[in-house]
Amino acid sequence: MNDMTGVVALVTGAGKGMGRQVAEALAARGALVAANDVTPINLDETVRRIRTEGGHVDAYVEDIAKKMPVQTLLNQVLDDHGRLDLLVHCAAVDPPRSVLEMDDWDWQRSLDVNLSGLFLLMQSAGRIMKEKNSGIIIHVLRNATELEGHAAFRSAQAGAAALVEAAAQEYAAFGVRVHLARTLEEVLEVCLP
Repeated sequence: MNDMTGVVALVTGAGKGMGRQVAEALAARGALVAANDVTPINLDETVRRIRTEGGHVDAYVEDIAKKMPVQTLLNQVLDDHGRLDLLVHCAAVDPPRSVLEMDDWDWQRSLDVNLSGLFLLMQSAGRIMKEKNSGIIIHVLRNATELEGHAAFRSAQAGAAALVEAAAQEYAAFGVRVHLARTLEEVLEVCLP
């Protein structure tokens, strides 16, 4: 079944890459997509593409690396749609520097977006979903072991995988499913019954 009509899906990192692909695929299946990115530059194109195909999408420009913007984002989605059924975390920062070349800003920004942002979103979205005893949270994980010299990203992704595993165990008691996915096909497999 490919029908996601009425599902409210928040997709982070929707401005390009995997985030855009996920947002477009969910919208094509009838989901109401809340597309998030840190800047409107690429996000506007995602919104245009989805609307051109007849999909339903709203843009939300927030930096998910900090708690207050995450709260603002989720409150806006709830105000606009009344609920949140699906969170797909695709936002990623990947400074292609080795340990010896990296500065502390690149290190911290990578951890903030790739790990802390995931934690903040999972925690807040999990609380929303717990109240209705249902929901799905997916973290899109790139194969970090293939990224030579991308030390910060690889470190954050290892932490993210552990975080998702812990959340999956905890959230299961509340009817909330938490998954890792590496491809668009895996994301859709989790979303579609």
